[in-house]
Amino acid sequence: MADSRDQHLSQRLSKMENAFSVYRCHTIMNCTRTCPKHLNPGFAISQIKLLLAKN
Repeated sequence: MADSRDQHLSQRLSKMENAFSVYRCHTIMNCTRTCPKHLNPGFAISQIKLLLAKN
């Protein structure tokens, strides 16, 4: 969703505006500590929350 070439950001964001999407994440970051690929899903989720708040 952070890709500037993505032409469907608003459609993707509208699918995330429900109680069972990113809002279930409490940003405790346990997912980041245990991610076997050493990614940071907690940070990505927080960025999506910011996008939702701005739009």
